[in-house]
Amino acid sequence: MELTFLGTSAGVPTKERNVTSMILNLVGIRKSYWLFDCGEGTQHRILNSPFKASKIEKIFITHLHGDHIFGLPGLLCSRSMGGSTDLLTLYGPKGLKQYIETTLSVSASYMTYPLEIIEIEAGQLFDDGELIVTAYSLEHRVECYGYRIEEHAKSGSLDADKLAQDNIPRGPWMQALKAGETITLEEGRVINGADYLGEPIAGKVIAIFGDTEPTEQALLLAKDADLMVHETTLETAFETKANERGHSTTRQAAKLAREAGVKRFVATHLSGRYSTNDIPMLLAECQAEFPNTEMAEDYLTIKV
Repeated sequence: MELTFLGTSAGVPTKERNVTSMILNLVGIRKSYWLFDCGEGTQHRILNSPFKASKIEKIFITHLHGDHIFGLPGLLCSRSMGGSTDLLTLYGPKGLKQYIETTLSVSASYMTYPLEIIEIEAGQLFDDGELIVTAYSLEHRVECYGYRIEEHAKSGSLDADKLAQDNIPRGPWMQALKAGETITLEEGRVINGADYLGEPIAGKVIAIFGDTEPTEQALLLAKDADLMVHETTLETAFETKANERGHSTTRQAAKLAREAGVKRFVATHLSGRYSTNDIPMLLAECQAEFPNTEMAEDYLTIKV
């Protein structure tokens, strides 16, 4: 999987950064994309990327503040005007359905594809056999969620030495053995593929946070994630201000990364008060708590 940041600014766009949106390329799993949040101008960012709106199969909205949803109606309509006929499913807090239906109705817009809107609560949203997505409640000024994406574990590799030791020849049955199935050889021997598989390979885990002040739920959302994406709206000196507005600082987010045992932390959702020259300072504050931190910028792509 690959996660690309389409917008990394908080509240308002800047000359360097658009407002929040991320696209998860399910490469290695299937040929489609998931979008997380859709701030104003997201479709413009997509036009300047390798992605196609028609290939987005799901959109996950963390909360209904404008910098996370104002790009959604335009993207939906452009996808329709492009002639897409594939189902698109939206997930988000209560009010998302009213927002979309009102916007489309007032603007006399139409959809050429089926649009499913699911207003969520905390808990597992689905398990499609390849990926499990769970929503966690966060602490913001409005109802807000973070999403944990967990890839199913993969079967271990076939033990070639053990196969040779037991005189099991190569043949069309190898794929079945690799899947852990039981096969019968031409000579009549019954072979259980599970006996020849190595340890399962753990699936990847991505934790994507919406806006939040520190909360106990964050540890559950981020626990042992391969990649954690979390806001760092303000620097440590503005901790009181950040928390009063339902946000986190650089230090607070990085401390969470350390305590949750994540492998990699990417900081995003930076206040418009910060310019490119401020990034080294913000990064240093994060890395003082969690060294394996990166500061997101628009079009940054992270392989997971």
